[in-house]
Amino acid sequence: MHVLVVGGAGYIGSHMVKLLSQRGCEVTVLDNLSGGYRDAVLAGRFVLGDLGDADLLEALFQSERFDGVMHFASHIQVGESVREPAKYYRNNVFKTQHLLDTMVSHQVKPIIFSSTAAIFGEPIRVPIDEEHPKNPINPYGRGKWMVEQMLRDYEVAYGLKAICLRYFNAAGADPAGELGERHEPETHLIPLVLRAAAGRQPRVTVFGADYDTPDGTCIRDYVHVTDLCEAHWLALRHLWADGESAAYNLGNGNGFSVREVIDTARAVTGREFAVEYGERRPGDPARLVADSRRARSELGWEPRHAELATLIGHAWRWEAR
Repeated sequence: MHVLVVGGAGYIGSHMVKLLSQRGCEVTVLDNLSGGYRDAVLAGRFVLGDLGDADLLEALFQSERFDGVMHFASHIQVGESVREPAKYYRNNVFKTQHLLDTMVSHQVKPIIFSSTAAIFGEPIRVPIDEEHPKNPINPYGRGKWMVEQMLRDYEVAYGLKAICLRYFNAAGADPAGELGERHEPETHLIPLVLRAAAGRQPRVTVFGADYDTPDGTCIRDYVHVTDLCEAHWLALRHLWADGESAAYNLGNGNGFSVREVIDTARAVTGREFAVEYGERRPGDPARLVADSRRARSELGWEPRHAELATLIGHAWRWEAR
């Protein structure tokens, strides 16, 4: 099978390319390298280009016969999406429509879409299942929710088949140490903590220590990047086997607080580092934890790296490089 991975030079996409290659798939990667790295693409054919280039997409689909598409090419910074909504709607929504239109015209039906827990907004219940009300509170989340709805409409009108995978907090790194998280600027907690442990930044800032949680800090559901990739593989196989379109929440189902992450990082690395406490950030819920039972029962997905120490250990191996 030949899979087109859009955004395959980024954090999750590059791990996906490695897994697809290991599973015997032919892989083509399309990436403009705005947030990814050419040396992170460890297998397959690499095409440098932008998802918004309709002519490039048309030429690519004319030259290759794809059996499925995985779409990771999104801007992902919530705060930036509030400051620059046009950038996010243009890239995450409008350019995605180029991709869907090209798939329809070439009769390529299966697509796995990288969605997000941000479509839910402020949770009204935890853990969050798939039926939780959708009320995104920023352009990043709204754009992802728009695409999910667009995919449903394209299925009704054109027969496209899609599975939307709603990540909670992707984290960790390739257990073999070949790939890891490289965002600039980095905004995710675990790599920021490990940068402090490595001496690459002076301190870690904790935003809010007065939440209604056991230790006062926010609780998040961290899911290992390779477990996310396994879910994508199972989802694609589901569609190849004529399974129905669907949307799934992906998380471990266990939440870890900011303090727990910091304490575990100190234990794993054996390093001390400075921690400072700041004010809460607007829109940060106290708890975000996934109910992933549907993915487990319907896809047969089971996270293999659910322990926080394991996840941080893999990320530290990458950071230490």
